[in-house]
Amino acid sequence: MIIIIYCNGGRVMKRLKVWTAMTGMAALLSILGACGNAADNKQAESSPQPTQTAAPSEQADALKTYTDYIGHKVEYPANPQKVVFAGETTGDLLELDLPVIGIFGDDLEGRIYQKEAEKLVNIGFPINLEKITELEPDLIIIADTDDKVYQGLSKIAPVIVFDTFASLHDRMNELGKIFGKEKEAAAWLETYDAKEAEMWKGLYDKGVIAKGETASVLTYYPGDRLFIMARAGLPQLLYGKDGFAPLQPVKDILAAGEGFREISLESIHDFAADRIFILDPVAEEAKRSTEELLGNPVFKHIPAVQKGHVYRVYIQSADSDAASRLNMIEELPRMLEAKQ
Repeated sequence: MIIIIYCNGGRVMKRLKVWTAMTGMAALLSILGACGNAADNKQAESSPQPTQTAAPSEQADALKTYTDYIGHKVEYPANPQKVVFAGETTGDLLELDLPVIGIFGDDLEGRIYQKEAEKLVNIGFPINLEKITELEPDLIIIADTDDKVYQGLSKIAPVIVFDTFASLHDRMNELGKIFGKEKEAAAWLETYDAKEAEMWKGLYDKGVIAKGETASVLTYYPGDRLFIMARAGLPQLLYGKDGFAPLQPVKDILAAGEGFREISLESIHDFAADRIFILDPVAEEAKRSTEELLGNPVFKHIPAVQKGHVYRVYIQSADSDAASRLNMIEELPRMLEAKQ
């Protein structure tokens, strides 16, 4: 049994293996049956036999090994059928039509994949180990690098620690390797890349944006905490090959491998790019902080603000997962063209 868990944007993600008495009994009966048929099998082997492929049950029992980005060598079913995923990039797995049965389901409202995700079991946040155990997963995928979380989940099923802050291409390709769907992942990325390239070309050709323009992404968390986004969420699209350039302070955060970093209001001018994107938060307290920022004289004196180059997007619909990215390459042009 294997489980996979993820953690992003303040969330946690983490592998487990469970042998039940029923599993042991099934194995014993299989061995006894094989011994009982040994004589007949020996006689049958004396004459040529046609080549046979493994039966479905044998294929299901096959194992494969994957080394996750932390360095764990994980052995799990080659064809997992019940996967628990603990992370914010659920849209990646849904786009590849992977067998997910449990996810973080507390905050689905407004997510692009909300309808599909609501059909899956909510494993809770923090993770409810009892709920996951009841699901009897054969694979668990997580992003949390906490060894205690990893060890706890590993008692349930095999666990793969997954880098949810990695680029869309890296994530989709790794999922392809894990699930034996390399061709499907490559095909999805090829289609997506063509659409994104067409989007940026259209924006440049129409004069909506210019080469070399910079962008920054800000959001509030509860507790009046202001964050500049870097490796996680919307910036993955904005800072793509044909997109906007990050400011030097953001480049430093990216170089440090951080998904985001808390900043002070006093330092906001250091992150004032040509285009400023505000991620509207979920929590009411964070919403109030956002409105206060927009009305603050310090913010109002930023050149991009005075030019009207401030764009607001709901944080739940602007994540870095595959489903959200497909949506954003349609929404981004509309947002930018509305404020030319």
